[in-house]
Amino acid sequence: MSAAYPEHMSASPGTRSVPLRVVLVEDSVLLREGLVRLFDEAGYVTAGAWGDADDIVARVAMAEADVAILDVRLPPSFRDEGIRAALQLRAALPKTGILVLSQYVEGVYARELLAGGDGGIGYLLKDRVTSLEEFTDAVRRVHERGTVLDPLVVRGLLAARPDPLAALTPRERDVLELMAEGRSNASIAERLYIGVGAVEKNISAIFAKLGLEESGTEHRRVLAVLAWLQRD
Repeated sequence: MSAAYPEHMSASPGTRSVPLRVVLVEDSVLLREGLVRLFDEAGYVTAGAWGDADDIVARVAMAEADVAILDVRLPPSFRDEGIRAALQLRAALPKTGILVLSQYVEGVYARELLAGGDGGIGYLLKDRVTSLEEFTDAVRRVHERGTVLDPLVVRGLLAARPDPLAALTPRERDVLELMAEGRSNASIAERLYIGVGAVEKNISAIFAKLGLEESGTEHRRVLAVLAWLQRD
């Protein structure tokens, strides 16, 4: 069992902001050390870093973590220990954000993790964790009760539900995929090179075609899309 890392208070003197507290569960020592350094650069406090998920609820509670970041496959079997640990945390410490890292797109695990529909959840592929800004932004969004999904995970979830999507136009599919990534209307417009008004019209059409009630906030909108992706 790896020892917890000491806290690093990187806020400048005189500031009142409280650093985000994160814990990390990753069996690869090199990746674990690299992520800890990344958190330090971002100004986060690494309240714990371990190579396994033993007693995960007690550890995370003791660390008073805002966000727990876990690999999907951990010792001893390297199958689904990370997901099972994430689900335990979700049930026992619902206010703690959960960000799962995976080497592959595993749609079953993603759907299981998202089944609660309460936000504060993220699922990213490891090979996408290359940008300090993007990764720390994902951690922040999870902490703020957002939902962060890797684009490849979103595509896998969408591909698993082809029939309900049959009525959507190609543009509506593009908008829906970006919505499920947790992007704002402005961000979607920028990615697709269209106006915000056009995005809003596409979103209204998507909700109507999929039988989903339109919501006034981005967070609820994403949850509605994810609820649809997970339904039987």
